[in-house]
Amino acid sequence: MPFQPITQERVASAVVQQIEQLILRGLLRPGERLPAERILAEKLGVSRPSLREAISTLQDSGLLTSKANSGIYVADILGNVFSPPLINLFASHKEAFFDYIALRRDLEGMAAERAALHGTKNDHLVIQSIFEQMQTAHDQNDPERDAELDANFHMSITEASHNVMLLHMMRSMFDMLKTGVFYNRKVMFEMDTTRVHLLNQHRDIMQEIVDRKPDAARRAVEAHLTYVHDCLKQNETMQSHDDIAKLRLETTRTRT
Repeated sequence: MPFQPITQERVASAVVQQIEQLILRGLLRPGERLPAERILAEKLGVSRPSLREAISTLQDSGLLTSKANSGIYVADILGNVFSPPLINLFASHKEAFFDYIALRRDLEGMAAERAALHGTKNDHLVIQSIFEQMQTAHDQNDPERDAELDANFHMSITEASHNVMLLHMMRSMFDMLKTGVFYNRKVMFEMDTTRVHLLNQHRDIMQEIVDRKPDAARRAVEAHLTYVHDCLKQNETMQSHDDIAKLRLETTRTRT
């Protein structure tokens, strides 16, 4: 059988392909630091010169970047699905938010269904671990931590779906949500009744995924995001009524 020697170039190419796969699958995230050269070479079972060649190739392609006296990082290749002018437009028009929630409802329902079907045991352990942290934050009455873990919980489900297109799209959308383009998520977790409902809904989602019930997992996510939509819609209506009441009071004062 005509065996071919593995050249230095082929070793470097194999390293490039492995790191590309890790980035594509979301296991290496934008801004994440790679292990030190010696450690990474040992993990990959390659020589340090081969690793350097692979790193150089990935830097040239824009997937990795170096920081002085810091190391090699995954480049911020995710960007944003939406342009800055469009984001500003979203921020100034509330109806865009409700369209956003509707889109999340559909995409995250699919992600939960896939997480129940295709998620590994480790994926499910990650989801469970984040929920346990949510329980702790809830018990400690920490709305800010609640909001942070809420985003992590939903992203862990998307990661467990093992669909790279869905993963990268949802990461970009969640970055926009975290920055408060649409609304201050912490506000929802400051309302006691709402916080209890949200925690129970997240528990239901987690349990259906871990129990590998895809249809039930999808329905649990859809019910959760419908509840979020309705709460914020109600809050919007209450604010509108408050604004009208203030306007009437100011008008009355002006007349008198």
